[in-house]
Amino acid sequence: MRCFGDGNPLYEAYHDEEWGRPVVDERGLYERLCLESFQSGLSWLIILRKRPGFRAAFADFDPEIVARYDERDVERLLQDAGIVRNRAKIEATIANARATLGLRDGPRGLPEVVWSFRPDRVLEHPAPAGSADMPGKVPESAALAKELKRHGFRFLGPTTLYAGMQACGLVNDHLRDCPSRAACAEAQAAVVRP
Repeated sequence: MRCFGDGNPLYEAYHDEEWGRPVVDERGLYERLCLESFQSGLSWLIILRKRPGFRAAFADFDPEIVARYDERDVERLLQDAGIVRNRAKIEATIANARATLGLRDGPRGLPEVVWSFRPDRVLEHPAPAGSADMPGKVPESAALAKELKRHGFRFLGPTTLYAGMQACGLVNDHLRDCPSRAACAEAQAAVVRP
């Protein structure tokens, strides 16, 4: 039995092929963090259904292009039914593109920053038996939120970032009996931190 998604092909594919698999590239992390931000307060299935619309609206999550968006783009996006039309989240996505580019000028880019907060427990913690065994946030997600905020990122708190850690393979919260758990554990163990 899957952790989630049974009965919905889109959700099943996301669970089986993506959730918990390591994401180590800048664009992939930027996309996932933006989508997690948009998901805040909503069902993840809504975000998955709108993902093609998000990719079209935000230039396939190319931070160099999105960083150049201005108020006209914000107004255009507020009319785009293919995405979640929330001004604060749209503006955060643009600000986060600019912050992603800003990290390139420093000693560490977005992948290095995100993966430097990978919880040490990732390889040794016991598999959760149910969703109640998964934390909503961890000290590392709170520290990552603080670090990203320091660099100008917005709408990414400890809970949203823990969901991002789960999605991007920094932790393996597939349930103990989930058929994807072992494959994700293997992929995570093979990650060389950026």
